[in-house]
Amino acid sequence: MNFNFFGKKISSVITILPENESCFDDEMPNYNFPERKSKILKELMGYNKHKIAADNQLASDFIIAGFKRLFEDKVVEPEDIDVLIYITQSPDYLVPQTSTIIQDQIGLKKDILCFDLNQGCAGFIHGLFQAFFMLENPSINKVAIANSDVLSHKVNKKDRNSYPLVGDGGSIVIVERSEIKNEIFCFNKTFGENALAISIPAGGFKLPSTDETAKDFEDEDGNIRSLNNLVMQGASVFSFVQEYVPIMIESLFEKSKLEEKDIDFFIFHQPNKFMLEKLADKLKIPHEKMPNNIVENFGNGSGITIPLNMCFNLNDRLSKEGLKICFGGFGVGLTLAGIIMDVEKIPYMNLISLKD
Repeated sequence: MNFNFFGKKISSVITILPENESCFDDEMPNYNFPERKSKILKELMGYNKHKIAADNQLASDFIIAGFKRLFEDKVVEPEDIDVLIYITQSPDYLVPQTSTIIQDQIGLKKDILCFDLNQGCAGFIHGLFQAFFMLENPSINKVAIANSDVLSHKVNKKDRNSYPLVGDGGSIVIVERSEIKNEIFCFNKTFGENALAISIPAGGFKLPSTDETAKDFEDEDGNIRSLNNLVMQGASVFSFVQEYVPIMIESLFEKSKLEEKDIDFFIFHQPNKFMLEKLADKLKIPHEKMPNNIVENFGNGSGITIPLNMCFNLNDRLSKEGLKICFGGFGVGLTLAGIIMDVEKIPYMNLISLKD
């Protein structure tokens, strides 16, 4: 599906990460693999260190801290926000929606639309879609896209397939109308037949958590986890990304009448360094135009990796000038979403830590 918008902009970005950090070298004894093989994997995938939430930290804590900083820095006032879109796959409660908890905790007005999106790797792009749709209504002026997860709480520390790359944290992006009416090109596809390629098997109504689902087992590759833990079918996800992301980019280029040389940066979701390098090579995109250093520094934080990528890699550039950026999200769902847009100069971009 392709669709377009006009005259929307990202006006500020903040990313909030836990202070707690875990290093792959320290984790290697937890894994059921020889150290030599783990070191090979470290080099290949870009494993190094990742940000892990404390046991008592909730996904909403990162968003509450982020809004408080935005208010302290006078970037936005609570009464300015007309819509709060909260994107997570680790909500505080099954019921009620976490966006209403956040609305109360940070003192947002009651004349506001709050809702949660259950989205993962493409969640930030889906949040942008929703924000752009909302801003088509003249009564809505500012939309806050808040994205956070603490998925490390659901990953087994003995699972070498998943634990080394998972990262926690949150991001808030403020979106509003722009006086510049440049066209925004959007793409989305959903592949529900492969939905369980990334999943937490137990804990929902289909398979409630029990003592049995909490028991660890070893899979055919030597990873240890329970049915309560996150599981990723790495080969399936890799094949999905390599096959369908190029189709998405080709479609966006066709609709926008642009080429690779016209794009300043490709800011994609960051599953791991290896996957992005292979994707860049397949698309014939120079590696420096598709940053891939988020997992090695912070971990794969699901939907927050794109805003984190902007704060970590493009802060200096975007604080001084606008850039033409292709955003791409792909993964959980399995879902594929992309945007090509002129990102105007962003006067406020920040990366902060949340203490335990």
